[in-house]
Amino acid sequence: MKTNAATPAATTDASSTPTSHSHFDGVDLRQLAERFPTPFHAYSASAIHQRIGELQAALAGLDATICFAVKANPNLAILQLMANVGVGADIVSVGELRRALNAGMPAERIVFSGVGKSADEIAGALNVGIMRFNVESLDELHTLQRVAKAQDVTARAAVRINPDVDAHTHAKISTGKSENKFGVSIDEARRWFAKRKQLSHVQLDGLHVHIGSQILSVEPFRLALQRVAAFWRELEQAGHPINSIDVGGGLGVCYRAGVDQPVAASDYVDVIREALADYRGKLLLEPGRYLIAEAGVLLTRVIRVKPGVERSFLVLDAAMNDLQRPSLYDAWHDIVPVTDASRPMTTYDIVGPVCETGDTFARGRELPECVAGELLLIKATGAYGTSMASTYNSRPLAAEVLLRQGRYAVVRRRQHFEEMIAGEQPARNWETP
Repeated sequence: MKTNAATPAATTDASSTPTSHSHFDGVDLRQLAERFPTPFHAYSASAIHQRIGELQAALAGLDATICFAVKANPNLAILQLMANVGVGADIVSVGELRRALNAGMPAERIVFSGVGKSADEIAGALNVGIMRFNVESLDELHTLQRVAKAQDVTARAAVRINPDVDAHTHAKISTGKSENKFGVSIDEARRWFAKRKQLSHVQLDGLHVHIGSQILSVEPFRLALQRVAAFWRELEQAGHPINSIDVGGGLGVCYRAGVDQPVAASDYVDVIREALADYRGKLLLEPGRYLIAEAGVLLTRVIRVKPGVERSFLVLDAAMNDLQRPSLYDAWHDIVPVTDASRPMTTYDIVGPVCETGDTFARGRELPECVAGELLLIKATGAYGTSMASTYNSRPLAAEVLLRQGRYAVVRRRQHFEEMIAGEQPARNWETP
């Protein structure tokens, strides 16, 4: 796999730190950290463009639309960057719909996924004319019919198939097994299509599958798409035209150098081409993490080094509210000092200041010896970093900075305390429901 612009190759030995982490997309991170208080997130526009370009090149010759999973990173500047190169949006809420539209993503390149779409959310999406709904239950299908009829419009819909495929990923981000809450069985979907002509205001003409996230092998994709392809052929033979197949997302990225071996875009698309070789309709893809994760980093400083019984704690100014994945999933993120100096290695538990034992980024991690004020880089935080952030412990949301070939632009400033409490007020007016 080619080296990504967001993760430059680095050499190391048993006694020294890598020396290639001080610059990111041509920007000196040490200088940047003098301008902005840590912690803050930085994204490489060049790395995002590279990933999009790789996927678009692999899809050449196919009638395919890439719809970025907005939940991975909803920053308007990131969405606008993607919109400018023809990428649409995969949304799971009206809030994400509004973000996508505000960023310039046309409604006809937006698909609405998720198990809990409310009638009001469906109505809002119909009002702007989105491309299609990925429907995940019979009740949702009936709600879509009712709301579309009330608006006197026709909604285009795909049924989300649960192919009962193990994606071999973390249990909390696996979505394609029969025990998961997502999608319906092929048997149930078959019954939907048998009655599709009873839907006066829903055009049920698509299939959708998404088996999970951070998938590092093509085999789960291959198995899921083979099952979808077989069902598509069955439906076509039964007289049910399928005008779009949404193959979802799930491509993994490198969180742990030397261990994670992500699937190349070309290999992934080869699996799609193989499984759907004779399909002539529209293809939709919903990558999220793949496009943005390795394009983002979290800059943080060491507050102090605290000696412990077994090993020392490296206490950072970043916390679980800035990056929840390690606490939520026990997820690994590579952590490196932003320095060119060589120093002896030592072992730390790397933690944040939040009042939770779960506020831990790494346990027993080897790093060059650190001191208070040391600038560290937590890598591959572009996906599900800021999108899952909170103000727990009344900590303000961190700033976000977009980098491009030696320049930077603030795309979200650090939250002010007054903004954090803006919606709160004393209990002055007591009323009876």
